[in-house]
Amino acid sequence: MSDKLIIFDTTLRDGEQSPGASMTREEKLRIARQLERLRVDVIEAGFAASSHGDFEAVKAIAAAVRESVICSLSRANDRDIARSAEALKGAARARIHTFIATSPLHMEKKLRMTPQQVHEQARQAVRYARNLCGDIEFSPEDGYRSEPDFLCRVLETVIDEGATTINIPDTVGYAIPELYGQFILDLRRRVPNSDKAVWSVHCHNDLGMAVANSLAGVMIGGARQIECTINGLGERAGNCSLEEVVMAVRTRRDYFKLELGIDATQIVPASRMVSQTTGFVVQPNKAVVGANAFAHASGIHQDGVLKARDTYEIMRAEDVGWATNKIVLGKLSGRNAFKQRLQELGIDLDSEGEINAAFARFKDLADRKSEIFDEDIIALVSDESVTPEHEHYRLLSLAQHSETGERPQARVSFAAGALEHQVESDGNGPVDASLKAIESRVKSGAEMVLYSVSAITSGSTESQGEVTVRLQHGGRVVNGVGADPDIVVASAKAYLSALNKLHSKAERVAAQG
Repeated sequence: MSDKLIIFDTTLRDGEQSPGASMTREEKLRIARQLERLRVDVIEAGFAASSHGDFEAVKAIAAAVRESVICSLSRANDRDIARSAEALKGAARARIHTFIATSPLHMEKKLRMTPQQVHEQARQAVRYARNLCGDIEFSPEDGYRSEPDFLCRVLETVIDEGATTINIPDTVGYAIPELYGQFILDLRRRVPNSDKAVWSVHCHNDLGMAVANSLAGVMIGGARQIECTINGLGERAGNCSLEEVVMAVRTRRDYFKLELGIDATQIVPASRMVSQTTGFVVQPNKAVVGANAFAHASGIHQDGVLKARDTYEIMRAEDVGWATNKIVLGKLSGRNAFKQRLQELGIDLDSEGEINAAFARFKDLADRKSEIFDEDIIALVSDESVTPEHEHYRLLSLAQHSETGERPQARVSFAAGALEHQVESDGNGPVDASLKAIESRVKSGAEMVLYSVSAITSGSTESQGEVTVRLQHGGRVVNGVGADPDIVVASAKAYLSALNKLHSKAERVAAQG
C-alpha cells in the first residue's frame, strides 16, 4: 500500500447539505480556490445534475482550479453521469463519483429495487462513466450496513468495469472504529481485484466518531483516502472534520507513518471562510480551529507553556494558520495596496467593478474602525452587498432609537429591485424593531429558526459584529450573514441576505452518500 493519504474534501457537496448552508456559485468558487491553496488532493465541487446552479458551479470550479482533482457526484444513471462529465470538461484533472444504495433497507424502502437490479445498475453506471472519464469513484451508499457477500460482488464488478476508487460510506454514522476498520479490511481481503483500486472512507458524525472511524478505516482497513469537510460541516451531526484528521496524522506521524500533501497553514483561513460563508459558527472549543483551541486559562498550564510550549501544546498555533495577520492598510491606503492584500489573502474578485465596490466599503470601514484585520477584509468581501446587481433586497440606511423605559423604534430604508421603501416599527429591542420594520413591507412569512452574533476579531469593542439569520419558509431553509461594527446594521444586512436567498428560486436537490 502507498504511504500517501489522499484528502478528499466534500465541503462544497456533502457539507452544503446542512440546512441553510447552500452556497452561490461565487461563494463555492471562492472556497474552492482556498481548498486549492490548502492543497487538498480532491475537491468534490458539487452534484452537477441536481440543478442548473450546481452545474454552473462545478463547471466554474473545474475551469479555475488546476492543482486539485475536481470531482462531481452523480447517481448511477446515464443522465447524471453525462451531466457530470459535461460540467468537468474544463478540468485539468477530473473525477466522476457515482453511487447507488446497497443496504437491504435502502434497496427495499428507498430504491424499491432487487439486489440483482442494483448490481446491474452499478455495473452499467461505472461502465458508462469510464467511457467519459479516466478517474471513476464508486460508492455503495449505506455501505457499512450492507450485506457483506452482496457488497463484495458489487465491488468486484465495478472494479472490473474501471472504478479506480472504492469508497465505503458510513452514511448514517452508525459505525464503531474497530468494527468499521475491520469491515473494510474484510472487504479488501474478500474482493479478488481489490488491489486495482484505492479504498476510501466517508464517515458521518452522528455518534461523534467520524474522525475516529475514518482513521480506523485507514489504519485497520488499509484505506488510503479520507473524505471530509472543513469544520466537519454536513447534514445532521456533520461529516468527518478535515482539520482534525490532518492534524492527527501530522502530529502523530510516529504512529500513522503517512504522508500528506496538505499545507496546514491554510487550515484556519479555510475554516474562517467556510464559517463566514455558510453562517455556521465554529464552537470555541472545537479542535484545531476553535477560538480556544490554543488558549490556556489555568495558571499551571500558563506557567508550563511559558517555560516550554510543548508542556501543554502538542502542535503550534501558527502551524495551522493561527498566526496573527493584521493588515497595515488604513483609511489613507490606496486601491493598489488594497488589491494586493486581497491577492495575498487569496481573494479573487471577478471584475474591476467588484474590486472598486469592495475598496469603497473598505474605506468606509476604515473611517469607523481604527484597526482592521484580515478577518475584517474577508467578511467585507464575503458580504453580498459587494455585488448589489445580484441582490433583490439591499439595505440603504437604518436609524434606531432606544432608551431605558421606552420601547425601541427603528426606521429602515431598503431597496427591493428598482423600488425603494422606507418603513418603521417598534420592537422588544433595536434589532427586533429593525427586522420587524423590514418584514412589515416584505411580508415573507418566513420563520426565523436561528439568530446568532459573533465577533469577527477579538479583544476590542471596535470589532465588527457578524450576525447569522436562518429563515425557513415553504420547506426551504436559508442562511443570511451580515457584518458591520454596528450590530443592529449587521442584523438588518443578515436578514436581507436571507430574504435574497428565499427570493431566489434556484432549485436545490439534495445529494446523497
